[in-house]
Amino acid sequence: MKRIVTASMNPEVIEAVTKACREYSTFSQSVFGNTEAAISFINFELPEIKIIDYTSPEIDCQKIIDAVRSDSWLHYGGIIAVCKDRTQVHEIEDKKDENILSVMTVSEFSEHCERLLKILHQNQQFLFTRGMQDILGGREEGHFICDNDPMDIKFYTNFLISYLYNTNRISDEDRVMLQMTLMELLMNAVEHGNLNITYEEKTEWLKTGHDIMELIKKKSQEPKYRRRKISISYVLQNKSSAFRIEDDGDGFDWRKMMAESEDTNTNTHGRGISLSRQFVKKISYNDKGNQVTFTIANKINSVNTIPGIMNTFDIIEYKDKDIVCRQDEMSNDLFFIVSGQFAVYVNRHLATVLTPNDMFIGEMAFLLNDRRTATVMAVGNCKLIKVPKTAFLSLIRKNPHYGIFLSKMLAQRLVIQSQNAYIFQQKLDELQNLVKK
Repeated sequence: MKRIVTASMNPEVIEAVTKACREYSTFSQSVFGNTEAAISFINFELPEIKIIDYTSPEIDCQKIIDAVRSDSWLHYGGIIAVCKDRTQVHEIEDKKDENILSVMTVSEFSEHCERLLKILHQNQQFLFTRGMQDILGGREEGHFICDNDPMDIKFYTNFLISYLYNTNRISDEDRVMLQMTLMELLMNAVEHGNLNITYEEKTEWLKTGHDIMELIKKKSQEPKYRRRKISISYVLQNKSSAFRIEDDGDGFDWRKMMAESEDTNTNTHGRGISLSRQFVKKISYNDKGNQVTFTIANKINSVNTIPGIMNTFDIIEYKDKDIVCRQDEMSNDLFFIVSGQFAVYVNRHLATVLTPNDMFIGEMAFLLNDRRTATVMAVGNCKLIKVPKTAFLSLIRKNPHYGIFLSKMLAQRLVIQSQNAYIFQQKLDELQNLVKK
């Protein structure tokens, strides 16, 4: 079961979450009207979703956000901020906090909360990702289907980008650029694809001082556009990530637009293709012009964030073929992988290769107080943080939530490995049955 912590004293906010949790029993809600109690719950229960209510004067929302930001490795993602008005929404959005998935007013939250939980329910694999990427095989694919609602689009975009960042596929700079690219292409799909808003129509609308969101809402209610959807597909691999956006519209002359995007465009809008091409590795359209595909290069073998508990220890650099530890030696230090690759040999045979997505080297000897079960050697230039067991245990006594987190991570790894073993056994049984026949 996934946990939601709601820091609020507003009955409307609490009721919206309670109602949504009844619909999606995957989630359970804990409500706190006190800032310190909410932070304590976040530290010890590690809830996947944090809802903070700026309309409750009893809640110091910034203090909660600061607590999450102070250790993003532990408290990553999953914040939904509820505000008193659109002005406050814009103020929080302008801060571009990487942990915030969505910002909305109370009325918007009441209207959309159930839909947000539906998205989270359908994509639970994104909610706890530390050390999971390599276990999942390094390749993941799936898709989202959303309405012509900019709020939905923004949530899907933030959700996906947060996952890419937390699995070390994109850097801080890439995160900003990918956010811009996805939003530009998705809004093009809504405005010009599904809703058939022409460049001229949008220009005239903006000249009158109206918000484009008003035009989108108006057009979305027309019968011929109401049922149209946006599809967002993704294939995430070790070295690259590919995305496909498809709308239900009539398409457009993308060849002409691609040629025009080569020219400098100083207009207030119409720069989506030009801006996108500055970041993506490869972008292409289908003949009809209602589907765009693009690829980005992933960041390789380095972490975005180092856990706060590790900050007191030095980063050690290793050169190619340097030995980190040897099989059978009495050593139970824990190593956090900062960058690079590490070959693991058991009885002089290569068993596996560890990367930053594996997070740790030597956790078995560390936890069992045993001899090393393998020899670990650096492949190329690498970086580790070496943590003596006594020092780590002392830190856990002061920060027990780290012990809870590590236990949760190892337990989830075990669950995934058990599932994979079960699937493998099923396939083996099928093959044996075929042989018997």
